[in-house]
Amino acid sequence: MDTPMMIVFGLLLFTILMLILDVLRIDLIALIVMLTLGWTRVLSTQETFAGFSSNAVIAMISVMMMSYGLSKTGVIDGFTHWLVEKSGNDKKKIVLLLSLAAGLLSGVMITVGVAAIFLPVVLKVARSQKIQVSELLMPMGFASILGANLTMVGSAPLILLNDLLVSEGMTEYGLLAVFPVGILLLVTGLMYFWIGSSRLLSQKSDDITELTEQEQWMEEMSICRNIEYYHIPSASPLHGKTIESSELWKKYPVHILAIKEGDEVIWAPWRETQLLAGQFLAIQGQTSTITDFAKKHYLEKIEAKKYFPSLADSEAAGFVEVMIPPRSPIEGKTLRGISFRKRYAVEPLMIFRQGEKVEQNLSDYRLQQGDTLVVHGEWNHIEEMDDRDHFLVITSYEKKSQVPNKSWVAVGCLVTAVLLTIIGVSVSMAFLTSAVLMILSGVFSMEEAYQVVDWKVVFLLAGLIPLGNAMQKTGAAEWLAEQVIRGIQGGPPSLLLISVAVMASFFSLFMSNVGAVVILVPLVTSMAALEGVDPRPMALLAAVCASNSFMLPTHQVNALLLSPGGYRNMDFVKAGGGMTLLYIIVTVIVFQLFLV
Repeated sequence: MDTPMMIVFGLLLFTILMLILDVLRIDLIALIVMLTLGWTRVLSTQETFAGFSSNAVIAMISVMMMSYGLSKTGVIDGFTHWLVEKSGNDKKKIVLLLSLAAGLLSGVMITVGVAAIFLPVVLKVARSQKIQVSELLMPMGFASILGANLTMVGSAPLILLNDLLVSEGMTEYGLLAVFPVGILLLVTGLMYFWIGSSRLLSQKSDDITELTEQEQWMEEMSICRNIEYYHIPSASPLHGKTIESSELWKKYPVHILAIKEGDEVIWAPWRETQLLAGQFLAIQGQTSTITDFAKKHYLEKIEAKKYFPSLADSEAAGFVEVMIPPRSPIEGKTLRGISFRKRYAVEPLMIFRQGEKVEQNLSDYRLQQGDTLVVHGEWNHIEEMDDRDHFLVITSYEKKSQVPNKSWVAVGCLVTAVLLTIIGVSVSMAFLTSAVLMILSGVFSMEEAYQVVDWKVVFLLAGLIPLGNAMQKTGAAEWLAEQVIRGIQGGPPSLLLISVAVMASFFSLFMSNVGAVVILVPLVTSMAALEGVDPRPMALLAAVCASNSFMLPTHQVNALLLSPGGYRNMDFVKAGGGMTLLYIIVTVIVFQLFLV
């Protein structure tokens, strides 16, 4: 063992210890490892920084951009609403549907692309259903990795394997040759989290389900966040009346935020809006007051998600403060006089003037400079208010400049990327091309593209890729594999299967899975021939287990989910350790019984 190889093994041990102890940021650890390889001259300067231009890093940047494009065009919203409608409030069912969809899609699409597409879906579902995002992200990510084994084009190792087999004079595998083991692995992963999610996924005190900045503001302002949903039956005395003639605003301190009739939703219905049997109402106010109002008018309570999905999503609608600025043209006028609800499609809840709060008879209240109104509405309606001279929105909120008319363009770009990878174009080239097409077609701008990239993930991957390259260049990976194979020579076929599975799984944690396959396939096929075992299944086993990367956030998918999920390295060790062991057990058993 020469000096460069010893340095590589030392850095490998350092990386493992640092990741487990979690004493430094993971991206900083990666940069330290990368620079050490350069300063010790194990790698040249060009090789040291090659990770920044690697296929993995370019692909990661590209899928982040494309994921943003799909979210901005509303494609993600549509899928999220469908998922919530199908799963209801059942957290286990939500996890199962998300993971199953991600796993099946990974059979024909690169795993990190699948994870990037599902990431905003998970964040939206977690927010709307009040579920910790850490309970959803890891199962979805693991399922996308497992699903890559459903077809021979689902992962880079399996695609590469056929090329290696042909070069060795062996017959390549068909498209669905790996499906039996892939579907069993996916089912195992789904059951793993179905049964043990409460023990495997730690509760995060700083997770996404904590109060948002806006919700904290509402608590400070003592604004009632309670919104309930009702149906108007034919026997209701509200039928046929307008909102004003029903004397709702005079007798009850509640607000109708929206009315749904057929497929149309009327936001902040104005005084002449007619109430009819069959309509659905979204009502804001204290629970007891709403209950009294509903009881008197024979209203029937309903679930919000089916009829008012936007109201159930805090990323689509909410409460803000708006102020009357100096020289506003509406100064001295009333809300009724400027047709406030009809004009802006937001509902006024209260007015503050010099510290005093007004909550009733708002329509005839004459506005003055400096008055502050608390209103509720969809963010796009509030954004339109913020763009006028009449009002100044002083509460921070996320501006959502969606371009729903570009949804088919975004989907077309995604399909283009998938088709390009299927016909053999590299993932980085296919997805970056599609991301640029999104920019050229106006889905999002270059400024937005720079903002949506998670640079922590970029530096993590770019820093650890040179370690894998150094393992190949110095012969450290090959030396380690040879020692293992020499130690099991002459043993039963099952021992060879286990050894290949474990080696491929270990290598995949610290080097590219493609690199692991390139090193292991020639070694295991030679060893299998000496032992009188068919070498093709042994090579396939190495390629399948090269995707067994769950224990550390070094896999592209795990790295992508690290920050949004609020995970620490030990979370992957805890949940990924069991998944890694099950992966090896299931794979070895299937190969032992059916493929060897």
